Amino acid sequence: MTCPCGKGESLEACCGPYLKHEQKPPTAEALMRARYTAYATGDVDFIVESHDADRKGEVDRKNTEIWSKGSEWLGLEITSTEKGTPEDDTGIVEFIARYKVKGTKIEHRERALFRKQNERWVFVDGIEIKGPPVVRTGPDVGRNDPCPCGSGKKYKKCHGVAA
Repeated sequence: MTCPCGKGESLEACCGPYLKHEQKPPTAEALMRARYTAYATGDVDFIVESHDADRKGEVDRKNTEIWSKGSEWLGLEITSTEKGTPEDDTGIVEFIARYKVKGTKIEHRERALFRKQNERWVFVDGIEIKGPPVVRTGPDVGRNDPCPCGSGKKYKKCHGVAA
């Protein structure tokens, strides 16, 4: 099985040793990838254990498990990192996690803070980042054209009322 984190390696060669506690992730990015893999594989214990000890009370284990196991995980994209090397004590990983819930595709964008706690990287907190604005690529709709929603009404009498 290819590792869900997206590096292209097998799970056993990539994030598997971290999830099994055979190795510690050497960087903040490696922990981020392992946490995504834990969500994708339903390993809620790893998600909770890799959380900052001072903030573990903020983790809702039941809802985390429901989200993890009720989603179809589509991929992880690391967009940037700041620090987070084996020599650092803190690191920031910006990422996009793609998944599907009840047929709806979602892109979760986050700037996550990690720190070393007892020589082990842990997740501290994340700030959600807004995605790029949606740009319409279809043709412009005139006031008297049929509404693109398929209602059969003119645009000006349907979705164009608020415009």
